[in-house]
Amino acid sequence: MPTISFPTTPFADQKPGTSGLRKKVRVFEQPGYAENFLQSIFDVVARSEGATLVIGGDGRYYNRTVIQQAIRIAAANGYARALVGRGGILSTPAVSHLIRKSGASGGLILSASHNPAGRDGDFGIKYNGANGGPATEQVTDAIYARSLTIDRWLAVEGPDLDLEQLGCHRVGAMNVEIIDPVTDYADLMEELFDFAAIREAVAAGFTMAFDAMHAVTGPYAVELFEKRLGFAAGTVRNAVPLEDFGGGHPDPNLVHARDLHDLMMSKAAPDFGAASDGDGDRNLIIGRGCYITPSDSLAMLAANAHLAPAYARGLRGIARSMPTSTAADRVAAELGIPCFETPTGWKFFGNLLDAGMVTICGEESAGTGSDHVREKDGLWAILLWLNILAVRNLSVADLARAHWERFGRNYYARHDYEDLPAADAAVLMRRLESVLPDLAGTAYSGLEIKKADSFTYDDPVDGASSRNQGLRILFKDDSRAVLRLSGTGTEGATLRIYLERYQSPGGNLSGDTTEILADIAVAVSELAGIREHLGRDQPDVVT
Repeated sequence: MPTISFPTTPFADQKPGTSGLRKKVRVFEQPGYAENFLQSIFDVVARSEGATLVIGGDGRYYNRTVIQQAIRIAAANGYARALVGRGGILSTPAVSHLIRKSGASGGLILSASHNPAGRDGDFGIKYNGANGGPATEQVTDAIYARSLTIDRWLAVEGPDLDLEQLGCHRVGAMNVEIIDPVTDYADLMEELFDFAAIREAVAAGFTMAFDAMHAVTGPYAVELFEKRLGFAAGTVRNAVPLEDFGGGHPDPNLVHARDLHDLMMSKAAPDFGAASDGDGDRNLIIGRGCYITPSDSLAMLAANAHLAPAYARGLRGIARSMPTSTAADRVAAELGIPCFETPTGWKFFGNLLDAGMVTICGEESAGTGSDHVREKDGLWAILLWLNILAVRNLSVADLARAHWERFGRNYYARHDYEDLPAADAAVLMRRLESVLPDLAGTAYSGLEIKKADSFTYDDPVDGASSRNQGLRILFKDDSRAVLRLSGTGTEGATLRIYLERYQSPGGNLSGDTTEILADIAVAVSELAGIREHLGRDQPDVVT
C-alpha cells in the first residue's frame, strides 16, 4: 500500500475548544477538513517508534467515515499499531483506559459528546495523550498553529476495513486490531467496585432504570448492569447506539432525559435512576422522587467513596471545576484533604491526577471521575452510587438527607442562554469584566457584592497559568454567581450563569431551589444586563 501526499490549504477555524474540535457535520464533510486536522495532530504530538494509537467514537453519523481515514493517515505517519473499537464504538472513558492499559502514545475520540447527532447534527475530533487524558492547552495550541500552515496530508492508499469483525489487519506497515469495545472497561469496573454487594441488593429487590439515550453507553450498560450485576432485562433503555441518537439530544439532564425524570417522580419509580450522554463521560443521578445535582453528587460520592474497594484507603484530594458548587470543599475540609478549584475542562484535572494530588474530580456539567482513567466517566459514577447505596442500605433520598444534615446544603442551579449571537455575548462579558474592580460594596436586588473577579488558574504542578476562565461574583452573605461562555457548542454562543447559596446543617435543608436562588438570579440579570444585551427574559435551559 503506497503512501500518498495530498496537497491542501489551511482552514482558519480549526481551533480546539475545551473538548477538541467540534463543528457541524457539514463542516467536517468539506474535502480535506477532517484530514487537515488529523494530520495537524500527527505533525505535533510526540510519539516513539513503534507507537500505538487508540481510535473510537460514540457511534454518531460520520464516525465510520472519519475512522477509515484516521487509520490510513495514522499508517502513513508511522504508527505501528492501531486499536479500533468494533463498529467504531469506544466510550471516552474506555478510550482513556485502553490508552493507559496498552501503553499507547495517545488516542482519537470521534465525538461531539452531548451535542445532537445525525446528518444535520454535530461531529468532533479530540486527541488524548499517553496518560489517557485530553491534550493539554499547550498541545491543542500547537495543533491549531499547525492547522494554519499545513500544506499536505499523508495517507496510505487502500480499501476500507470491515469494522464489524474482530481481528487483525495490515494497513501499510501498521497493524490494525478491531477489538471488543466493552470487555476491558467492564473488567476494570469490576475491579473497582463491590459487585457482590450490589448483586446482593439486586437479588433482594433493588431496582433501577438506566437511559443510554441511544448513545455509546448502551452496550457497556447492558454488560455491566444486566449481565454482571443481575438487573432485569430492560433495565437499560434506549440501549442500541444510533447514528442520530434516535433523534434525541444525548445530554443527561432534566430537560433531555425527561422521560426518566417523569418515571422517577411517579408511583412506578424504581429505586434508582441514571443516564449517560453521547460519549459516556457524563451522568445523571436521580432517586425515587429525588434529583441529585452533579455538584451534590460529587460531594456525596467523595464523602462515601471509602465504601468501594478501590477507595477503601481514603482519598488523597478532590478537584472541582470553578463553577461547580463548593459542596465538595466542605467534604474535603472534614476529611482533612485538599480541594482544588480548576477551570472548566477535564484536561485541567490531568496534572493533579498524574501527580497523585487528587483521587476524585467533578464538574457541574455532570462529569465525575477518579484516578482510574484520565476522563470523566458516567458509568463509573453510577456504579459508585450503586456501591454506596448497597453497602449503606439507604435510598437516594435518605443518603442525600443524611449528607445535608452533616455538611449543610449548597442550593445550586445553572441557567443556560443558548444560540446567542456571539458578538452580543462577547459584548456582555467584556462590559461586565470591565466593571469588576468597582463592584465591591455595590448592591443589586438587595444583595451586596463582597468581591468580584475574573478567575485565573495557576497549575500547582507545572505552574502553567490559565486566565479569563469565568467571572465570579461573591455576595456578602457568601452566595455566589459565576458567568462564563461555553466552549462545547458548534453554533452561536452559550452563556452559562451559575447560582449558589449555602445553608448550614441547622438551616433550611428542604427548600425549593428556584425560590432559594430567586434573588441571586434577579441580581445577576440586572448586573449583567441580560435583557439589554441579549434581548432575553428567561434562560433556555435551567438545570
